[in-house]
Amino acid sequence: MQLGMIGLGRMGANMVRRLMRGGHDCVVFDVNPDNVKALEAEGASGAYTLEEFARKLTTPRAAWVMVPAGEATGKTVNTLSELFQPGDAIVDGGNSYFKDDVRRAQLLGARGIHYVDAGTSGGVWGLERGYCLMIGGPKEAFERLEPIFRTLAPGSGNVPKTATRETATTAEQGYLHCGPSGAGHFVKMIHNGIEYGMMQAYAEGFDLLKRADVSDIAPEYRFQFDVAEIAEVWRYGSVITSWLLDLTSLALARDGELAQFSGVVNDSGEGRWTIIQAIESATPADVLSASLTTRFRSRQDHTYAEKILSAMRFGFGGHVEPPKKG
Repeated sequence: MQLGMIGLGRMGANMVRRLMRGGHDCVVFDVNPDNVKALEAEGASGAYTLEEFARKLTTPRAAWVMVPAGEATGKTVNTLSELFQPGDAIVDGGNSYFKDDVRRAQLLGARGIHYVDAGTSGGVWGLERGYCLMIGGPKEAFERLEPIFRTLAPGSGNVPKTATRETATTAEQGYLHCGPSGAGHFVKMIHNGIEYGMMQAYAEGFDLLKRADVSDIAPEYRFQFDVAEIAEVWRYGSVITSWLLDLTSLALARDGELAQFSGVVNDSGEGRWTIIQAIESATPADVLSASLTTRFRSRQDHTYAEKILSAMRFGFGGHVEPPKKG
């Protein structure tokens, strides 16, 4: 089917490539015309204004917005809503706050335009691995766009089926309709909160290994570990294997000291929203709260643990540390 993609950055461009590989027609727009030209050369139909973008889409239109959450997404959705007609659909695939989704869905729904929030996980590796999709919005819009979701998702080929599951659902393909508007980004918000906690656990563990020979420890209890080798052996058969561990091992194999990273760790916003939700629902979230505040501390005082965090963030999302001040 046809899909329009707005935002051709690290993820948006590769999502277009994966869709075209799957036989879909893509109309693309980006504020940087060079990004549009690059995908035109690969077979996409380019548009250089949102007006042209809307004209090139056949009705009922479907547009996927993949731009930074917040003001950029809001402006893009508002502009599209003026250009679209009843029956058209707008998908927000960025990391938007679920409460913004609920508000936008109400505004667009009053005009007959479907608004779909799609929490998207996969980072810069999604072209080959596929994207895990957590989707909220009207069921009819989900069903119409399902060929797109199915193509973007990883599929079931590389993950064994859970032994006790009896009913097959789209979750086993890597995409799921989670509920009404806002539900998709709510699930993605919690996903990212968990991600913070998992990353922090790895970071602190590797920091302990790195500091196992500090002078504060009695000499007979000191050890000098090859941290890169430990990361690698844990990848084989241990209970803490994960893609995050794979990325950590890859970074350490390149440089065990992680010299290219300062250890200043940003947060994308979803960790904060997760903690806000925990407060609003009176739900304990000790680990997730601690992992978020540790990122705040990293901007003042950072250790090898924060370098591990930076290496993981760069590994899965291409996130580059902010430039040093002063």
